[in-house]
Amino acid sequence: MRIVNEFPREVIEEETWIPLKDGTRLAARIWRPKDAEQTPVPAILEYLPYRKRDLTHARDAQMHPYWAGHGYAGVRVDIRGSGESDGVLEDEYLQQELDDGVEILQWLEDQPWCDGQAAMIGISWGGFNGLQVAALRPKQLKCIITICSTDDRYADDVHHMGGCLLGDNLSWASTMFDHNACPPDPELVGERWKEMWLQRLDGSGLWLKKWLEHQRRDAYWKHGSVCEDFTDIQIPVYAVSGWADGYCNAVFRLLDGLKHVPAKGLVGPWAHKYPHLGVPGPAIGFLQETLRWFDHWMKGADTGIMDEPRLRVWMQDSVPPSARYDIRPGRWVGEPSWPSDNIQPTAYKLTYGHDLVPEETEVERGALDIQSPLFVGLYAGKWCSYNAPPDLPHDQRDEDGGALVFETPRLDAPLEICGQPYVELDLESDKPVAMVAVRLIDVQPDDKATRVSYGVLNLTHRDSDEFPEPLEPGKRYRVRVNLKHIAQKFPAGHSIRVSVSTVYWPLAWPAPEPVKLTVHLGNSKAVLPVRPRRDADDDALPAFGEPEGAPAMEKTPIQPTHEEWTVIRDLANDKNTLQVINDEGLYRIERHNLEIGSRTTERYSYSDEDYQSLSGWTEWRRTFRRRNPDGADWEVHTVTRTLMTSDAETFRIRATLDAYEGDSRVFAKTWDEAIPRDLV
Repeated sequence: MRIVNEFPREVIEEETWIPLKDGTRLAARIWRPKDAEQTPVPAILEYLPYRKRDLTHARDAQMHPYWAGHGYAGVRVDIRGSGESDGVLEDEYLQQELDDGVEILQWLEDQPWCDGQAAMIGISWGGFNGLQVAALRPKQLKCIITICSTDDRYADDVHHMGGCLLGDNLSWASTMFDHNACPPDPELVGERWKEMWLQRLDGSGLWLKKWLEHQRRDAYWKHGSVCEDFTDIQIPVYAVSGWADGYCNAVFRLLDGLKHVPAKGLVGPWAHKYPHLGVPGPAIGFLQETLRWFDHWMKGADTGIMDEPRLRVWMQDSVPPSARYDIRPGRWVGEPSWPSDNIQPTAYKLTYGHDLVPEETEVERGALDIQSPLFVGLYAGKWCSYNAPPDLPHDQRDEDGGALVFETPRLDAPLEICGQPYVELDLESDKPVAMVAVRLIDVQPDDKATRVSYGVLNLTHRDSDEFPEPLEPGKRYRVRVNLKHIAQKFPAGHSIRVSVSTVYWPLAWPAPEPVKLTVHLGNSKAVLPVRPRRDADDDALPAFGEPEGAPAMEKTPIQPTHEEWTVIRDLANDKNTLQVINDEGLYRIERHNLEIGSRTTERYSYSDEDYQSLSGWTEWRRTFRRRNPDGADWEVHTVTRTLMTSDAETFRIRATLDAYEGDSRVFAKTWDEAIPRDLV
């Protein structure tokens, strides 16, 4: 990244409080031009629970001063109950959070340095609430940039996919279990810090339990899902994601649903990262791109951004399988509209001989059975890749040993796809609750197998996520399994594989008991969104600049980082475990004289193909410490643990939270909860 030290306007920074009507104070950090009170500027709001004082301090310091130096006020606000803001955070995207967001925008309008206009930007949580606040239509909000977010909290979020319960649901619940246990900084809130901390420890609750109580698409998930009525959003939207991110599908749905307002989409090769920090690379000059968007919609500048294609995506070249990539080779391509008339849906039949053949080919009728072992999924990576620790899918050949596999001959010419692949299956199940997982794979000339896309479907949700219905064993059903959107090149000499399995653990929680599916061939097919090359159009796309940012904060490592992504196959005891360790070590933010450490461990295991033995276990250890010259050191640390298991009827959660001030435990709480399974 190129560090920018000088800007067109001199920047000042302040920590401040935003008072709300109910007396709550929200903690804010604001960067703005020094002369903004003489020449007011629009505000750019990033509104998160991830602690501006420490956990996002480095990222914030590179973005918000950059915008301020180019004539905006960069405003970073901690959500109620997080960081140094008052209150308790009890769940995601509550109406209180959104109402507070509207009040923040009103407060910004009233500041002498603000010209009354505002935009919202954010990745993940901040991308979600940007869309959700936009749907409330506050008059100050003129446009948004939503990154790695979703319009549909049930169908396409960290909790569920295709009606299946995701393993990331447990992982993400554990992350917020840790974050909600973090204390406010006494340097900002004073002696109130401990009272505020204890209130949060006792009041934030076990979010995993809340989420498991809603296993179908009910009113809980509809709240905050802007797809319920896209017309609620009446301002321009720029939607951004990456192919390795969990949220790339939403970009395409937003472009389709927001036809009534100006909208743009951008999908790179990245994981769950801002594109100027994008991994896998190449990263781009995304902050320059945001200025083009904001300048167009809030300053009336002719930046040319709306003259460019509505959708721009990274067409990935073929690569060997790996759990981590520094760079994904490829090229940028553009589509003037989405859905695009340039995409040609191309169907391939699944055959009794395990071939993929063009749809017009006459094939032998027949059926194939599949009952997958529970190890299928151990090499799947995470639903949402953060690319640290290495969490992308590895070589798929081990997985394919437990799947039905269908494959094209070696390609005579390259083939490129862009959009959403899907598979239609004519099948029957021997159990009333079942799932199916489908993977699209690029098979190299040496037979290494790289996953390109995938999808899972809870077959009880075949017709509705809101009103699932059990299967009738032995009855044939025709179902559609949507895979994740992707732009991918399959070179000549490679082949295309579709793999079908009945489990995908631990990416998705399996059905209550082993299932055998019978797939009827002849009527089952895979449909690929083929994109013929348009080199003249794509080569004419303007290049993105190199990544830029303001200087990062000074951060001193004290203890080293460590990461693992390990599959343990204990053959003697017939136990399989996926273990993930992400140890951030210990580092000091010099500006605040604050030392921060964290270590996360996750284990997903089963024994002897026993569905009753499935378990997911997580532990977070967190430390905050300040060495004071007068000897009055401040130190707190927390430990959160969650164990999730299941039997045929019930999900079981056991969780503990322990909090320490110095060596003294000041808070402890345990949970032991049972939640009935609801056709999951």
